Amino acid sequence: MPKNAPGGRGDSSALSDAHFGLILALPAVLVFTLIVLYPFLNSLAMSLFSRSLLRPAQEFIGLRNFQRILRDPNFFGVLRSTAIFVAATTGLSFIVGFSWALLLNQGYRGSEVIRGITLFAWIIPGTAIAFLWMWMMHGQYGVFNAVLRSLGVTDQNITWLGSPAFAMMAVVLARSWQVTPWYMMLLLGGLQGVSHDQVEAARIDGAGNVRVLFNIVFPGMRKVVALTVLIGVIGSLQHFDIIWVMTQGGPARATATFAVEVYRRAFQDYDLGRAAAVGVIWAAILSVFVVLNLRVRAEQE
Repeated sequence: MPKNAPGGRGDSSALSDAHFGLILALPAVLVFTLIVLYPFLNSLAMSLFSRSLLRPAQEFIGLRNFQRILRDPNFFGVLRSTAIFVAATTGLSFIVGFSWALLLNQGYRGSEVIRGITLFAWIIPGTAIAFLWMWMMHGQYGVFNAVLRSLGVTDQNITWLGSPAFAMMAVVLARSWQVTPWYMMLLLGGLQGVSHDQVEAARIDGAGNVRVLFNIVFPGMRKVVALTVLIGVIGSLQHFDIIWVMTQGGPARATATFAVEVYRRAFQDYDLGRAAAVGVIWAAILSVFVVLNLRVRAEQE
């Protein structure tokens, strides 16, 4: 019988390979189901009920939780705070990380050591980073106020975490300090993939640094930049620990992002239904960037 004849060994081998592939994929499917799919479906179901941590009984109310949230002016404040936090953190981290990557890409002596030291901030737990920045921004004895007073910028202490505008600036700086090494690492990898011959040819033609950057470097690492920014946005959209430790979403809800809002509604207001509804909206926004991220990855492959 020919090897590829129906019912022959070829079919049996293909079937065995398919079964083996399913077995290999099973752990990943189980992890995805337990960590992502089940919690999301559970939250989606919970958002349709009036449910509290203080009482076991629950009442089906349909989409009323979503209606109440969309009518709540605080929700649009959360949306605005999240957008500001994500945009500012992503922008600042990208600019500093890319600038640092450009310097390290020059191959100066000791650049490998500096790169390793830079990555240290990335591995520090967010809670420790939050306490560090709270100390530096303390209104009475913080480093920031001491430096500003010594430079003559101000003669009064700034209550960094007590003012809505300064509080957002504080959490953005702390989060950016945490993730800038990660941006630097990915962008440095992208820079090292840019053709050195193209850069040299452009310089021979008289192109300056700015022209080389925008005409050669950025186009050469376009997909790396897109992937880095998208992953950074997704990470900042989900961020919780630094904001919660430093400000708990205050003052006056100025730093209340989606992550903080879900936690506050669930464990301070004990309203699981509305917390789940906010979480579903949050997940819907996240899914947009996740899909974009997957598309960029698919294009790279």
